[in-house]
Amino acid sequence: MTAMKPGDLVVLKSGGPTMTVDTVNTDIFDDNKITGVLCVWFVGEKLERVRFDHRAIEPAPLQKTSQQKTAAPPEEASGDYKTVLDEMVTALNVTADAEKAASKTGKRSKPAASKRDVGAAAPVVSGVGAG
Repeated sequence: MTAMKPGDLVVLKSGGPTMTVDTVNTDIFDDNKITGVLCVWFVGEKLERVRFDHRAIEPAPLQKTSQQKTAAPPEEASGDYKTVLDEMVTALNVTADAEKAASKTGKRSKPAASKRDVGAAAPVVSGVGAG
């Protein structure tokens, strides 16, 4: 028997819906001895959950996908949306080009000074605590 694990798709040997293995129960003394398999599936919007003997279920057959469906080519951006996208690409490329140039020359641009950096170092107060 094929080892089942949670997430496997199975069906009853007698037929029925495709179910998902939720839990594989094993013997308390022997992890290789399966005592039951808890399966879940939907009937409409209702979730069903039943424990089956492992000998009553088998792996679900693989579903064949249709080869006739082909992926549609992505739509091209147009109008204002295309303009905004083009501006974003240009802005990103300018930043990347500037970083490349800076790394070649070994110079890095300084970040803009913040309000905290504008003033001098904290003033030294003398005579505090002397006494």
